[in-house]
Amino acid sequence: MSAAKSTSSVHNVGVDKPPFGSRFLVDESQVWSQNAWDHVPPPDDQADTINASLSKQRLAPVPDDDKAKYNEKPARHWDNFYKMNSSNFFRNRKWLHNEFPELVHATQPEAGPMTIAEVGCGAGNSVFPLLASNKNPDLQLRAYDYSHHAVKLVQHNELYISPPAGSIHAAVWDLTSPEGLPDGMEPESVDIVILVFVFSALHPGEWGRGIANIHSMLKPGGLVVMRDYGRHDLTQLRFKAGRLLDENFYIRGDKTRVYFFELGAKALAAQITDRTTEEIEDDSTQLTPIATPEPPQSRGASAAPQEPSRSSDVPSSGPESMSTLAPGTNFKTDSEIHANLSKPLANCPPHPLFATEQLGVDRRLLINRKRQLKMYRVWMQGKFRKLTT
Repeated sequence: MSAAKSTSSVHNVGVDKPPFGSRFLVDESQVWSQNAWDHVPPPDDQADTINASLSKQRLAPVPDDDKAKYNEKPARHWDNFYKMNSSNFFRNRKWLHNEFPELVHATQPEAGPMTIAEVGCGAGNSVFPLLASNKNPDLQLRAYDYSHHAVKLVQHNELYISPPAGSIHAAVWDLTSPEGLPDGMEPESVDIVILVFVFSALHPGEWGRGIANIHSMLKPGGLVVMRDYGRHDLTQLRFKAGRLLDENFYIRGDKTRVYFFELGAKALAAQITDRTTEEIEDDSTQLTPIATPEPPQSRGASAAPQEPSRSSDVPSSGPESMSTLAPGTNFKTDSEIHANLSKPLANCPPHPLFATEQLGVDRRLLINRKRQLKMYRVWMQGKFRKLTT
């Protein structure tokens, strides 16, 4: 039995080598000896697999008449999801401690007053590992979700009822709310915001308002840590006919929505950070730089997101500074960036709003040894610092 991982698996842009401690597949004959391998380039025929899956999906998208039905009252579908699944269905995200050491620091006794807010908290699988290890009496944890039932699951947890140190408060709140921050939260009062599989649950038209609310709650210099689904992840390729709402945006069987982000799009780097271009290269492919529109004196605004997570969201870990893609991967250029990111987002303050500290990709080969299956997973991860001016 292999030892638990203690390092991140996220590979950052501008870093030649993946982080130390990654599980490298150097001998193909050993592929079945582990449950997961890091930074594994997709097989030679992966581009054909992707094209075949996407072509079938585009032949039978969700009918236009049904799209509005799926996009209205999304919180209701997440409520049904949590009603159908007990809190035991979800696994605690202990990997957060590897990925975001800032969260671990906040739980130390010498950290002093700190406020961490998780948006899209689901059953509490991010906040409870933090609370269980917390030794900081001045740590305040805030957990928000727009599913009433998810919030009830959090509030009935033993750790919530009797926290070992610090305090925790959970409430129903929609990240995309036009009415602003949750009741009782003051603007610029949060040190760290956690967003795990949240923006993917939103309609792209909601991204701007979500970003605006996150920006409003964070202190100047506050940090956003986020992880979400990457483009052409196994989950995306498995969708059948009648699930495609829009390019890279799907409706699941339980009527919850999911978007799969391209690296630059996921970080929203072209819209919310101080970066002006992003150029990522590997041994075989050069991506066209993604130009960030110059923020003129009067930039418009744009829309927001949120989502609880599921047990199938099995990640790993992460370092600092923007991330690089696995060699041998075929990419298209900015045509894959969502159209909403090529212009100022609606309902969002003028950009730039954040500086990018990390933008990473976690490409993982998961192994089902019993069934002899190889599963290629892709997750995006980032850390963004609120600008002080």
